[in-house]
Amino acid sequence: MALMTSPTSASSNSRASGEPGASRGPWRLRHGAGFWVIAAAFLAVMAFSTLPTPLYALYQQRDGFPTWVVTVVFAAYAIGVLASLFLIGHISDWAGRRRMILVAIALEIVAAVLFLFWNDIPGLLVARVISGVGVGALTASATAHLSELRSTARPEEGPRLAGTVSTVVNTGGLAIGPLIAGAFAQFLPAPLVLPYAVFLVILAVAAVAVALVPETVERAEERPAYRPQRISLPRDARSTFSAAAVAAFAGFAVFGLFTSLAPTVLSGVLHETSRLVAGAVPFSVFAASAVSQIVFARLSSRAQLVLAIPLVVLGLAGLAVGVLVAGLWLFVASGVIAGAGVGLLFRSSIAVAASLSSPDHRGEVLAAIFLIAYVGLAVPVLLVGVALIVWPVVPVLVVFVIVVGALSLAGGLRMLRR
Repeated sequence: MALMTSPTSASSNSRASGEPGASRGPWRLRHGAGFWVIAAAFLAVMAFSTLPTPLYALYQQRDGFPTWVVTVVFAAYAIGVLASLFLIGHISDWAGRRRMILVAIALEIVAAVLFLFWNDIPGLLVARVISGVGVGALTASATAHLSELRSTARPEEGPRLAGTVSTVVNTGGLAIGPLIAGAFAQFLPAPLVLPYAVFLVILAVAAVAVALVPETVERAEERPAYRPQRISLPRDARSTFSAAAVAAFAGFAVFGLFTSLAPTVLSGVLHETSRLVAGAVPFSVFAASAVSQIVFARLSSRAQLVLAIPLVVLGLAGLAVGVLVAGLWLFVASGVIAGAGVGLLFRSSIAVAASLSSPDHRGEVLAAIFLIAYVGLAVPVLLVGVALIVWPVVPVLVVFVIVVGALSLAGGLRMLRR
């Protein structure tokens, strides 16, 4: 899962498409059409990344493994994203946007094949790692490509539309993946086969279409020496940066909960066995995150943060109560409230982090925030998995929401006091 990437961070070192070597060839789409092709491919990959969410409970029923294994399989995806962001997420600046997007889609195609033909626990782990690597390679590259394609097609327009489309397809893809898989599992046969087969075709079509999109980076005649993504922390504002990092960590921990354990909680604690509902709940959380960012986009960062803190705390409190009293609709409604708050909280964290550095180091500071956020996606869920070996799911989840709620409150309030 990759929620947002700043176009500034991804494209600060790129060359515009109007430069030599980046012009549209005879078999290329126009930049305006290419913009929408990349947006559609971005949406498809992000949807595929959350496709397994409502299916984990079906794997668990089929193979009889304990709930903590689900958290390990999910964490494998987050680890793949982390490694990819650190090692290859930035190299489209010199290797080319289109090429990196094609590599990312190819990795997702490999993952889809593995889901189809090697779907026991080892196969699931390998497929999720590969899928995570593909998402990490895609996020920065696609975000930068969208910005550059739009600025070439409509130079008078400004960056707002490209930024909005990038956010919507990123978070919207994360939302619709579980909904599609849940609907397939509820109404169609072969729920552990058909969703992956359909997305295999979609990803293959996306790869062909992306190959026709113009490149926006001129490849250097001499390839620069490879290095992993550098992470630079602002020396004179570490307290504020730490607050933003804590908030980002906590927000992604909430998303990690819903993309790993929500279907298991629904079936095991709330006694809701509908596969459609298992997909609709994560969809609602991610959709709330995307909608809140769009609806409140015109508010100042401080106003968004003031709204985000009570939404996250209230939503997490409702989740805890919903699990304790086995209240399905309270659990769902609280997830939506928490998701809306997390979207605003993470957006505020990005804005605060970006404001702490000079333009020359902004990409490195944002890279640090994203890496910390994805640690929040992986580590808390892994700790939940370890705890589930010893304790029942209800007390573990209650402790989880208390800790994450406290971190969200602490990080948000410290950012407000800066």
